[in-house]
Amino acid sequence: MKICISPRNLFPSNLVVAAFRTYATDYKRVIHNTTFGNITLEKSFQVPYGTEIEGMNILGLVLFALVLGVALKKLGTEGEELIRFFNAFNEATMVLVSWIMWYVPVGIMFLVGSKIVEMKDIVILVTSLGKYIFASILGHIIHGGIVLPLIYFVFTRKNPYRFLLGLLTPFATAFATCSSSATLPSMIKCIEENNGVDKSISRFILPIGATVNMDGAAIFQCVATVFIAQLNNVDLNAGQIFTILVTATAASVGAAGVPAGGVLTIAIILEAIGLPTHDLSLILAVDWIVDRTTTVVNVEGDALGAGILHYLNEKATKMVDHELSEVKVEAVPNCKSEDETSPLVTHRNPAPTPASVPELESKESVL
Repeated sequence: MKICISPRNLFPSNLVVAAFRTYATDYKRVIHNTTFGNITLEKSFQVPYGTEIEGMNILGLVLFALVLGVALKKLGTEGEELIRFFNAFNEATMVLVSWIMWYVPVGIMFLVGSKIVEMKDIVILVTSLGKYIFASILGHIIHGGIVLPLIYFVFTRKNPYRFLLGLLTPFATAFATCSSSATLPSMIKCIEENNGVDKSISRFILPIGATVNMDGAAIFQCVATVFIAQLNNVDLNAGQIFTILVTATAASVGAAGVPAGGVLTIAIILEAIGLPTHDLSLILAVDWIVDRTTTVVNVEGDALGAGILHYLNEKATKMVDHELSEVKVEAVPNCKSEDETSPLVTHRNPAPTPASVPELESKESVL
């Protein structure tokens, strides 16, 4: 079992390798024998070590993109040419994604059909694991259909379902591919064009959310752990339930955004509460069903988070503009300044009025 380490992935040693591989912590079992006279005790424990696994290091690439963007902005006109190149490359990618989206319904049909054909006895399998599948999907429906929209409504006071209506294409892609990373280009395109989210927000929040925001995976891991505990007739106490919640939340953050990426992290939870890991084969048998709703909830949480941040950003911008518009500068006239004289200012006597002309003449006659 492998756990992705997010702080280590923030600083990739090679950008090309980061596009294909990511750093993770693996565990190897070490057996230690201790002899006490004629008695030999065998203890086994797991030792962590760092390794690289298949998968894109999105966190490292996002951090590099941020630093490169700041550097290009500092260059001014010299960096605008490279910025235009990246903008044109991104627009071309969005056009390719829009072409691919026309084949999504056909792809969903063949993906689901192939999984059904691979199953030898679908009746027995669905009967034995029906409760687990129902509980997992019901948890995803409650979280994705009630909890997440309610959070969006509390922050924005807007209809969340109208916001989600513009994201049907990314949801279909997530349901078909079971991958948050594969859904990312489609999500960015739809959330900007259909919902009007600012590019600076969507292209920062969504890539990070595709890596660390796995609320749907956390729900399915908790349900799977409880299912395996009931399968082995193990009664979970309050401490074990709390351990499952904390471990599932932490493990879901490091789960890879690929199909069946969250199944391997269930082994960590099982080890934490002392349950056998050999029952994971049962979870793998039906993971292709549960993982589809898991991925949909994951990308829905990313989209609603971007929508909330966009609303708060617009609200803050409007408040600043309103405060600036209310600032008024009033000029108060200084009456005393009229009587003040300065050696740098030459004052001219006002022209005599007609009434004062006779007075001057009378003075001249007297003289």
